[in-house]
Amino acid sequence: MITINFIAAPADNSWANSTFDCKTGQTLMQAATAHNVKGIEADCGGLMTCGTCHVFVREPHASQLPPPSSDELAMLDFTATPRQPNSRLSCQITLTPALDGLTVDLPASQH
Repeated sequence: MITINFIAAPADNSWANSTFDCKTGQTLMQAATAHNVKGIEADCGGLMTCGTCHVFVREPHASQLPPPSSDELAMLDFTATPRQPNSRLSCQITLTPALDGLTVDLPASQH
């Protein structure tokens, strides 16, 4: 198990920041949906066809992730909240022991 930190969007006062113990081998999106993280919609279930699992990955982990595929980069162009340099689709991040302590910021909206 590794620890993952989800940080609520600044304008979202309806829930607090959350920290969860998550299984390695699953995607960050799967971990978020398993813990009912508000702000990860995952409408397509991880097929990378909707962009509703958009997150902003904080350092030091952002630079340690494998680079996004061309398909992920294309999908990030269609996210509801504008893409940032550290934007990723959580369905494309596989949790490994090296990601223990990963912190992601959630966008203000996925739709």
